[in-house]
Amino acid sequence: MIALGLLVLMVCIVLVDRGGYKDTYDGSVGFIDSIYYATVTLTTTGYGDITPVTPTARLVNAFIVTPLRIAFLVVLVGTTLEVLANEGRRIMRDSRWRKRMKDHVVVVGYGTKGRSAVQTLLSNGVKRTDIVVIDPRAQAIGDAGNDQMAAFHGDATNRTVLRRAEVMTAREVIVTTDRDDSAVLVTLAVRQLNPNAHIVVAVREEDNVPLLRQSGADAVVTSSEAVGRLLGLSAVSPNLGEVMEDLLTYGEGLEVAERPVLGREVGKAPSSVPDRVVSVVRDGKVHRYYDSSVSVLAAGDKLIVVRPAKETPWAERPGADDQEE
Repeated sequence: MIALGLLVLMVCIVLVDRGGYKDTYDGSVGFIDSIYYATVTLTTTGYGDITPVTPTARLVNAFIVTPLRIAFLVVLVGTTLEVLANEGRRIMRDSRWRKRMKDHVVVVGYGTKGRSAVQTLLSNGVKRTDIVVIDPRAQAIGDAGNDQMAAFHGDATNRTVLRRAEVMTAREVIVTTDRDDSAVLVTLAVRQLNPNAHIVVAVREEDNVPLLRQSGADAVVTSSEAVGRLLGLSAVSPNLGEVMEDLLTYGEGLEVAERPVLGREVGKAPSSVPDRVVSVVRDGKVHRYYDSSVSVLAAGDKLIVVRPAKETPWAERPGADDQEE
């Protein structure tokens, strides 16, 4: 815009004093000739077919046109250098980011589901610097940047975009695309690039769950079915629906959480634990709290519990170090 403004100013100067210039073609300078002269003069080309002939025109060229020419070149060169410098800084930032980024979480899609997933991760201790967002919408990328997270603009079905987000070294990948077919393609691409990542996918239709699992998803959540169940519970019993919504809302009221078994809890029954134990995870398998195989808690078990949201995290409780024993 600055360069265009300088060009327009130059055209006006020549047009106002067009009587002081001579065109070797027809002897006079018109509007088109003014544009031509301004263009070739500002770019320092100068073919010599239009020249200032009067003292006034020559003084104007010396003291006004020459500074305009210099300013025009400064703008063009400065803009080029700025673009190159910004690109260089971006490449250096990406290089440093890729060197330190490992065991991070990649969130594909920063819509309602993606934002809720990120908020839950943050509430559970995941750092913002360990979360990377991929979304094809510029607005979503801007929102992720405002939330102080790394974000990449592009289609996650493209392996180049996934590589830029360092999916190969990611610990967790959460896929929340708007379409189930896109979710399948993203899951296949992620699983090919990272065989060890834990992939969680949200789909709309229950019929697509087996396809997502065959594509490599470790966990599949049917969003429409989950919402439908919550709606049904709220219709049958508003109180039950309110409690379920409370459990799903992190940081308020009650929450569902997973924590390791403390040292002082080893050898006890799940019902004797202060937290309300829902399930016991042993050797990677989930058991109901009443299952006879987990009637006695063992070291290394994990507990799925219902507890107050503001309860002190297990690692900060007195005696948490007993687990080391």
